[in-house]
Amino acid sequence: MPLLAVEGLVRDFRVASGVLRAVDDVTLHVGPGETLGLVGESGCGKSTVGRLILRLLPATAGRIVFEGQDITHVPERRLRDFRRAVQVVFQDPYSSLNPRLTVRDIVGEPLRNFGATRRAAAARVGELLDTVGLPPDYMVRYPHAFSGGQRQRIGIARALALSPRLLVCDEAVSSLDVSVQAQILNLLADLQRQLGLALLFISHNLAVVRHVSQRVAVMYLGRLVEVAPEADLFDHPRHPYTRALLAAVPEAGPDAVPPAVLPGEIPSPLDPPAGCRFQTRCPRAEARCRAAEPPLVEERPGKWVRCYFPEPEPLRRTA
Repeated sequence: MPLLAVEGLVRDFRVASGVLRAVDDVTLHVGPGETLGLVGESGCGKSTVGRLILRLLPATAGRIVFEGQDITHVPERRLRDFRRAVQVVFQDPYSSLNPRLTVRDIVGEPLRNFGATRRAAAARVGELLDTVGLPPDYMVRYPHAFSGGQRQRIGIARALALSPRLLVCDEAVSSLDVSVQAQILNLLADLQRQLGLALLFISHNLAVVRHVSQRVAVMYLGRLVEVAPEADLFDHPRHPYTRALLAAVPEAGPDAVPPAVLPGEIPSPLDPPAGCRFQTRCPRAEARCRAAEPPLVEERPGKWVRCYFPEPEPLRRTA
């Protein structure tokens, strides 16, 4: 049984000019101890999926099932156990920490909210800081004393305070320098192995997603277009959008081909194209693509593609 299962998830926002469907019929799952990468361009709806799973936004339609329990419409007062089990690491380590609180209070706040004494919370904070690679005596300092990478480690410590089983990492390294990104990604991978954590890792950066994920789901304009094991998706992307994203990732080395630029602009979700949503930017689009949207088809176990004309060849990037 998956730890988390999302079925037919939909989220609409009412705006002045009509209804914006940010998430449209998204179905995915995360197994115990697994990392699922959720990737796509800005505005594709991936962060909204994360907020829906966290129950920070109500779903318009669909189901969210955690450990076999449908929590889609459970009242907030009955979500206490869920709040312990599912935690979030935010994108911005500068705005996600209260500048008026010490690290001891920031990391210890979830523990106090769930009944820990101040002494017990302080002892646990020391353990958590050590777990994320920070000296325990940092707990008396304020956020302004730390770098971005150190602040993100503090945010991770806070997320781990209640021993969750699932972490939702929403662009958790996108605001950090590349060298610091690698450190935080390695930390998350180590924590996953040590603690048996499951991760939903949301990012626009495919190289980052590849570093941490066992499976990857690709979103475009509110819909999933491809879901596959990590190696399968990166070596043999089937959807033209996945292929374009991978071709746009820079490579190093004297024989590397310059990264390709995905043509066109992502359409407005207020007025998505008829048929396949990617057809306005797709080099393989034909009349059928403009007439009706393709279904998400399971080509083989674990490999799902939404395309009438999936790419037949592996991706080759080097000369």
